[in-house]
Amino acid sequence: MHQPQTPEDIVAILTDAAARKATVEIVGGGTRRSFGASTPDAEQLATTALSGIISYDPAELVLTVKAGTPLAELEAALAECGQAFLFEPNTAPGSTIGGVIGSGLSGSRRVSGGAVRDHLLGFEAVSGRAERFKAGGKVVKNVTGYDLSKLMCGAWGRLAVLTEVTLKVLPNPTQSLTLVWTALDDAAAWDLMGEAMRLPADVAAAAHDPQRGVTLLRIEGFGPSVGARAILLKGALARFGVPQEIAAEEGALLWRPFANAAALGQSPTIWRLSVPRKEGLGIVHALARDGGQWIADWAGGLIHHDTQSDPAMVRATVTAAGGHAMLLRAPDDVRAHVPAQHPLPQGEAALAARIRRAFDPAGLFETGRFLDQPHAD
Repeated sequence: MHQPQTPEDIVAILTDAAARKATVEIVGGGTRRSFGASTPDAEQLATTALSGIISYDPAELVLTVKAGTPLAELEAALAECGQAFLFEPNTAPGSTIGGVIGSGLSGSRRVSGGAVRDHLLGFEAVSGRAERFKAGGKVVKNVTGYDLSKLMCGAWGRLAVLTEVTLKVLPNPTQSLTLVWTALDDAAAWDLMGEAMRLPADVAAAAHDPQRGVTLLRIEGFGPSVGARAILLKGALARFGVPQEIAAEEGALLWRPFANAAALGQSPTIWRLSVPRKEGLGIVHALARDGGQWIADWAGGLIHHDTQSDPAMVRATVTAAGGHAMLLRAPDDVRAHVPAQHPLPQGEAALAARIRRAFDPAGLFETGRFLDQPHAD
């Protein structure tokens, strides 16, 4: 395993790998190694030595760090100043901030706080050409050049090795309240979440867990505002019953099972289905014939399901509804032949391949993890 200490070390490693026609897998905290096919022939490049806060200005709401910095370390530093990543990173313990950006997976607050890509202001990296480059900036208002920051989010290490990132942070809500409805059937839960998101109540998150029999709405902000919005929601949603009010710390425990699909435990296979909210319940019903458990987040727009349905059937069902099905976790034999990412239409796939070739012409980062043909036109 390569363990570079500096960006210059990465340049040297990639230069050597290119000369040997080797492939390189970028590894942060290793929490997403089960995503995609295994890559036994790829050389691992660990970013964990590239760790530490470079600059943090709470007044300007801007944080610049090395890409291998553990997420937990950054969240602790932000909490000391009453701030946080409002996209609520959806990650496992041990994740690095570079891995958060590379996977591009956001948590429950995605519906109100935006996605990872909405908070990445700029970065520095080393491309597959073994060249250092940077994009974006270190201020919130930055419109210089192409917006490569969004391109890096969800790239899964196929474009470049991130070495430094600058993110926008925001004040942590001073108060959080979770409203809990119990024993609603799935159709009622979907209706409740949809109505709540349409109300002028600034709902921060909405989710449904049929296993625990709970439907949750989270509202955040200043005390008087939270109280007023709670009254509004309870009145407008009275036909669903009277919810229980849970304060911040206890409420956090209710939301934890939705982070990283933890509610599904150690299920060997987990699909992450991103769908139009109105289509979510129909997809759940379509997959129910093969059993399995599921949870719904993003007011029904994100479903984690451990269905054992045929992968082709899962993807066909989700595609027909206008969504995407990501195979988040599966046994090795399944990952060896089922692509982790939802297949792109031919035109989009060709465009994605050309973008990868621009950053990585020799295919250094094409380890076979995603079971596609990166150099096909």
